Amino acid sequence: MNIQTQDAARKDWDTYFMDIAYMVSTRSRCSRRHVGAVLVQGKKLLGTAYNGAPMGVQDCLEAGCMIAEEVEMKLVDGREQPFKKQRCIRTIHAEQNLLLFTDRADREGSIVYVTDQPCWTCANMLANSGIMEIVYHRSYPKDNEKVERLMELKGIIFRCLDHFEPPAQAHMEVTS
Repeated sequence: MNIQTQDAARKDWDTYFMDIAYMVSTRSRCSRRHVGAVLVQGKKLLGTAYNGAPMGVQDCLEAGCMIAEEVEMKLVDGREQPFKKQRCIRTIHAEQNLLLFTDRADREGSIVYVTDQPCWTCANMLANSGIMEIVYHRSYPKDNEKVERLMELKGIIFRCLDHFEPPAQAHMEVTS
């Protein structure tokens, strides 16, 4: 194989790190959504995390999901309307685990690659973590507008890899 053929087959950095985030997500035992996150400084991988129950606690596959329902008011066609959100409160999100298991000094100016757009809580935590960029693949429409505004206010680059194809070994059908 010549050098030009090798370079053509070589993945770009975004694809490379997002592939890793998806492979990390395969460790999740959440029945609703497998999420993986990786912390990158320059081209160096500094940490990985996935969503799941706290260590030593039964997870959702063993004990079932702990679903909490929240109602949020959203402006639709100039009118406030209630909007229901359901979330599992047994699970620590991948972004939260990433922040728990990495050092602040490593996060300064770094990039987080995450399989799914962060929810509002994770976005707040990431906004305060020292990172400079969030790259995600699957959107999370329930919090999209708020999260995008927050990232803009904080000056954090926030971008979706909508052209990305996850590795076949990491494919999962996502439920809401």
